Amino acid sequence: MHPAYSVILFTTTSGAGLGLLAWLGAYAGLGLLAPNWALAVLALGAAFLLVTIGLVFSTFHLGRPARAWRAFGQWRSSWLSREGIVAVATYVPAAFLAYGWGWLESPGAVWRLSGLAAAALALLTVYCTAMIYASLKTIRHWHHPLVAPVYLALALATGGLLLQALLFVHGSALRPLALLLLAVLIVSLMLKRAYWTAVDNARRSYTVEAATGLGKLGRVRPLDPPHTQPNFVMREMGYKVARKHALRLRRAVLLVTFLIPIALTLVTVLLPGRGVGTFAALLAFVSSMAGVALERWLFFAEAEHVSMLYYGAQAA
Repeated sequence: MHPAYSVILFTTTSGAGLGLLAWLGAYAGLGLLAPNWALAVLALGAAFLLVTIGLVFSTFHLGRPARAWRAFGQWRSSWLSREGIVAVATYVPAAFLAYGWGWLESPGAVWRLSGLAAAALALLTVYCTAMIYASLKTIRHWHHPLVAPVYLALALATGGLLLQALLFVHGSALRPLALLLLAVLIVSLMLKRAYWTAVDNARRSYTVEAATGLGKLGRVRPLDPPHTQPNFVMREMGYKVARKHALRLRRAVLLVTFLIPIALTLVTVLLPGRGVGTFAALLAFVSSMAGVALERWLFFAEAEHVSMLYYGAQAA
């Protein structure tokens, strides 16, 4: 599949923003983080900004962005529609959290429940985003049970790293958060490696023989290409990345998305001073965001669409 930069930026930024909101809502809702106006401005402001930027980027891939509102009516059958509805709904409890927990600095039950609701809806939005791709049976790389867990884990990782950096900037770093982040990063690493292993070893069950219905006659190959020059389907669905380049990029993803942030998070645990800790936490977040953007690019570039069986591919 052709990697659309607007979609890569959308899933990367909105994932981090929703992950940040999930962490902050859960911590505030469980009473693990005291109400604070300055922290609310930093953290909730960053979450709202990232989610909103992501939603704006998501419209750039549409042929007619002005008609994006029509997608909200297809919630019965479309994960894209469900994602949009849940994303908008997330703003409601998040706004209550910002008002009560942040502006009023109140630990009241209503505001804490708003935090938990915002956290749940944020994660549900990420899940809906993942299911847009995981529900497509025509793309074997995406139609896999590990796609949604990887999306959720990476959103929690990037959002948690951002929250940790903001807490250091605010001067109220939490050691338990750093330890939880280490666990989330390790689990994310394991999930991503498991996903790559699974898709690499999976049987390529979509074949040109099955697509044409001529498999009973033996091996099938086209006599002539269906078009004399590349068309839209070939450009969008037929993008390929060389295997050796993909392996190099995968190693880069492992390093930048997981290993560097893990090492820097360990620095914040062992050297929790505000100067060193703040620098390490900010660098860990920046590294993870760059790595997730690269991971998303590979997610699209390595995907094989069954439509290419009619354009020379033997299996997908």
